[in-house]
Amino acid sequence: MQQQHHSNTYRLLYIPIVFLFLLSFTDCAKKGRPSGGLRDTIAPVILRSAPENFTTNFKNNEIRITFDEFIKLKDISKELIISPPLKYAPIITPLSVSKVLKIKILDTLKNNTTYSFNFGNSIQDNNEGNLFPNYKYVFSTGSYIDSLTLKGTAIDALLPVTDFPTTVALYQVDQSYKDSLVFLEKPTYITTTINETNNFELSNLKQGTYQLIALKEQTRNYTFQPKTDKIGFYKDLITIPTDSLFELRLFKEVPDFKPTRPKLESSNRISFGYEGKTDNYQITLLTQMQEDFQYRIIKQPGRDTLNFWFKPKVTEDSLVFVTKNKLQIDTTTVRFRELYSDSLRLTAINDRLISLGDTLKLKANTPLITINSEKISVVTKDSLAIDFVAQINTKENAAQIVFDKQEEQLYSITLRNGALTDYLSNINDSVVYRQQVKPIADFASLNLTLDNADEFPLLIELIDEKFKVVKQTYLEANAPVFFEHINPGKYFIRLIVDQNKNKIWDPGNFLDKLAPERVVYYPSIIELRANWSWSETFTLK
Repeated sequence: MQQQHHSNTYRLLYIPIVFLFLLSFTDCAKKGRPSGGLRDTIAPVILRSAPENFTTNFKNNEIRITFDEFIKLKDISKELIISPPLKYAPIITPLSVSKVLKIKILDTLKNNTTYSFNFGNSIQDNNEGNLFPNYKYVFSTGSYIDSLTLKGTAIDALLPVTDFPTTVALYQVDQSYKDSLVFLEKPTYITTTINETNNFELSNLKQGTYQLIALKEQTRNYTFQPKTDKIGFYKDLITIPTDSLFELRLFKEVPDFKPTRPKLESSNRISFGYEGKTDNYQITLLTQMQEDFQYRIIKQPGRDTLNFWFKPKVTEDSLVFVTKNKLQIDTTTVRFRELYSDSLRLTAINDRLISLGDTLKLKANTPLITINSEKISVVTKDSLAIDFVAQINTKENAAQIVFDKQEEQLYSITLRNGALTDYLSNINDSVVYRQQVKPIADFASLNLTLDNADEFPLLIELIDEKFKVVKQTYLEANAPVFFEHINPGKYFIRLIVDQNKNKIWDPGNFLDKLAPERVVYYPSIIELRANWSWSETFTLK
């Protein structure tokens, strides 16, 4: 009996054990996937560097930096800043992933010079992409680390925003320094603006005298390419150490004048293109022509091109020209081939939804000579004839039809065959343009008062978010500014100090040490709403 009692007891003990065993299988059979634990948010940690960071008397050609986990390099070609820049780019690994970051130096390093390798945001761990931000490895080939700094900002001289990043460079001024070095050689020290604040800091600098410049480069080679790059510079040489803050204003230089090869565009037109700014580009025909030969030279609106229009059709095989710009004189030959003559084509500006202040403008591709008002009519939707003035705008090579308008009225402007005649005796085909005048309530207006303005003349511009000039006025003395018929939207207010009084903004020139004309923006972007008049005082500092 006692033995049977013990047997029953053991059976009772087995029951919960078996139950727990079966329960464990039930849990294992549940569908799902493991959580994997908490997400890694910790940046990689440097375990050791060989040589150590901030080493002096550096003589190695390889640097090894070991991390506590696998890392990868992202956008290293964009992020890495080496100062002073090296002639030959070092070999940076890993190309995939590794715990060791290697820098293989291919250059012969300068004596007694402090070098810095700023990796920006290129280093991150392999699993979660946690950044090891702004890591900087510094060493000196001399007995000490240079520790001087230079700070400032680099901003666009004309636009309200500056593309990021901008390269900022220092050239050491010694016996071998020439201003032309910025076109040919890499600088002594470089950095980039930190972020959209456009601030910069050059560090680990040596005491001395320097030229400070900023570059917005198309190709990152740390030399100034005027055709593609913007440049900003500090006019005076800088002596380091200094506690001053420096502002650099970036601009695109107008290139030196350079003519391109003339091109026969049609049977009655030769184009003389050029680069750069010129106010007195002269074209002289040397070939002796028949008595009835005529020509006219007209600047092509919106392009650096002079068009040589001529009639009648040339029978010679070629024409010889002399072109002159200041002291630059060239002789060129244009050979003829069979081409069609230019026909008159019109492009309408402001021909649909308009404001009360808009004018119908018809731009032509050939020189307009005459306009015949008798072959033009302006009528309302009720066929009521409207008085108008028709005229040719020779500067823009456009025909303008000016008339008084009323809100919400629809106008039809008809140009019958022969209303316009061009230099080649072409006439227009009959065409009808329609203009619908929007109500004043659909537009905004702006009243602007200038305070503390002591430099004139001033060019005041209203520009949209794409930096296109929407409205402008020119002030030779202080007076209220009123812009009307403005489409609702967000705008910048820009003030340009027109030093040379040519009514446009002029950039600077590095070699001439000519700064760009001063530009001042209203402190904030403004939002103009329909049927709303906005008044503000622009206080100049």
